[in-house]
Amino acid sequence: MSIITPEKCVGMCSDHAGFELKNKLKALLESRGIKVKDFGTYSEESCDYPDFAHPCAAAVESGECYPGIAMCGTGNGIAMTLNKHQGIRAALCWTTDLARLAREHNDANVLVLPARFIDAAVAEGIMDTFLNTAFEGGRHERRVAKIPMES
Repeated sequence: MSIITPEKCVGMCSDHAGFELKNKLKALLESRGIKVKDFGTYSEESCDYPDFAHPCAAAVESGECYPGIAMCGTGNGIAMTLNKHQGIRAALCWTTDLARLAREHNDANVLVLPARFIDAAVAEGIMDTFLNTAFEGGRHERRVAKIPMES
């Protein structure tokens, strides 16, 4: 069961280190008939991941895109930036087990990949697991509900 719906697009973003992997995954999704909104970067020229993470996160928060997929060299910087947004639960995953658990237990809405530490085939498997795993709810729902901070 895919978490992607026909009326939504998948939001994608990366920095220069994730550019090549983002393009490969984007092409794969589009070849499957899945709409993608690419928030950048658009080259391998050195850039700052927050410039692309913030618009992608805003699109996921607003419901324009669901889910999001993001990548940078380690995945850490872009994940930290995404998670500054109140409605984002970005999960850094480097195995399919982590991707499955991020969806089942945490209802993660953005997958983050460490582009310099996994190859495209591994990334594809992680992405497919993330996109095809539903949130379990139950006891996890209570925990996820406690994530947003009160202002």
